[in-house]
Amino acid sequence: MSENKPTLSVPYIPELDNLEVEDIIKQLDDNGRRETVGCLNWKEQFPYHPLTSFTIAHSGTHIYIDFFVRCNYLRAVNYENNSSVHQDSCVEFFVAPTGQVPYYNFEFNCIGTIHAACRMDRHNGTPLTDEQLNRVRRYPSCGTRPFEELEGMFTWNILVAIPLDIMGVKYEGKPIHMRGNFYKCADATASPHFLSWAPIDTPEPDFHRPEFFTDITLE
Repeated sequence: MSENKPTLSVPYIPELDNLEVEDIIKQLDDNGRRETVGCLNWKEQFPYHPLTSFTIAHSGTHIYIDFFVRCNYLRAVNYENNSSVHQDSCVEFFVAPTGQVPYYNFEFNCIGTIHAACRMDRHNGTPLTDEQLNRVRRYPSCGTRPFEELEGMFTWNILVAIPLDIMGVKYEGKPIHMRGNFYKCADATASPHFLSWAPIDTPEPDFHRPEFFTDITLE
């Protein structure tokens, strides 16, 4: 694969925990790190390429990610914890806190429904409990009511705040080195697509491939 792996330095902004949603988003826009989820790894089978980006920072207790998407199809059928949100208009953050397995997959559809687990691979993992999932704060611009697929021109975002301790991580003022990737998908829409931040070199779409994760550092 010709694309080079990106790396990500996540800024430390401790005041994020004490701000309202609009101010968190402004802080991320002003002082966070912005990246594009733009790798079209399987462009012959799945050429659709919705504009997708994210801004990220951490507070010492949470990782804050604000995903932004511009697309032509919008779907949010799944509304229960750990349901198949990847079939909907979905953004994802996969991270290995120690740089090796296990890794965590955090998946969010556009109404904030979450699917998350601690995994060794696609087939072997432990779903996070409802109590753990409910600690992951989600602020979707599309509201929280499910709906069938819509066609048009849509712009949406979802801000999420993931507690570090859910992943067994404790920030003590020193950089924490992780590995991970960010994704955009919508398997069951009229234009299914599978985008990644760091490139993936597999014959078919497969996000559960930690060997293609890349360096993420919490500053």
